[in-house]
Amino acid sequence: MLTPAWTTCSRLFAAGTAALAVTAALLASPAAATSGGTAAAASGSGVSVSASRAPVEAVGPFRRTARSAYVWSIRPVTAARLGVSHRAGCPVAVGDLRLVGVTSWGFDGRTRRGELVVHRDVATDVVQIFRQLHAARFPLSRVVTAEQYGADDDRLMAANATSAYNCRAVTGGTGFSEHASGRAIDVNPVQNPYVRDSTVEPTAGRAYLDRGAVRPGMVVAGDAVVRAFALVSWGWGGDFRTLKDYQHFSRSGR
Repeated sequence: MLTPAWTTCSRLFAAGTAALAVTAALLASPAAATSGGTAAAASGSGVSVSASRAPVEAVGPFRRTARSAYVWSIRPVTAARLGVSHRAGCPVAVGDLRLVGVTSWGFDGRTRRGELVVHRDVATDVVQIFRQLHAARFPLSRVVTAEQYGADDDRLMAANATSAYNCRAVTGGTGFSEHASGRAIDVNPVQNPYVRDSTVEPTAGRAYLDRGAVRPGMVVAGDAVVRAFALVSWGWGGDFRTLKDYQHFSRSGR
C-alpha cells in the first residue's frame, strides 16, 4: 500500500509531466497556431509562444532556466503604459500594439531584460529577430520603450537606446515615421548613427562614421544583425541611397 507522501509525490510528478507535454505540443505543432499562423497562447500565462517559426528555448515572462537563456514574452499594452509615446490621432490603435519582452547581451558581456512596443502583426517576428541577436551575442546598450525618455527621439539616440514604437514624425520631415506604425526598430543609435550630408545624429555617432573600422555594437552590411532582420523581410536604413540610417530597420523597408 502506498503511503500518503508517496502518493503526493506521484501526483506532482504526473502533473509536471503533463504540463511539459502541453508546452512541447504548443511549440512543435503548427495546428496550435492562431488564425495569423504565427503564435499560440500559452494557457493561463498571458504569454504568446511562437509556433510556426523555430522553437524558442524558454517560455516567458522572463523565467530564466540558465544565465545565458533567451527568454521572451508578448503581452497586450495599455495607453497608460505607452504614456507620451502615444496620443490621439496616431496611425495605430493601442489595441493593435504589443509589449514584447526579450533577453539581450550587453556591452559588459552580461545578459539583461528589455522591452519594446511593436505592432501585433510583427510581434513574433521581433521575438525571432532578438533571438538571433542573442545567439550571435550582439551587444545592445539598452532595450527600452520610448516613453522612458519622454518619447523624445534625440534623448533616445543620445542614450544609445534600442527602441521601436514611438508616435512621432519622420526625421527631418512632418509625416509619421515608420516607428509610429510599430513596425520599425532602431538599434544602438550611437554606434549606428543617422547620416545625411553633414548631419549626424546622435552627435556621439561621429566616432562611428568609419564603417570599415567595425567595433562592438556596430551594424554593417551582411552581418548577423542585418541577416536577422532580413530573415523576416525587414529592410535596413544602411541601404538607403540619399542618406544612411544605420540604426534603422523596418518592415516596409522605409
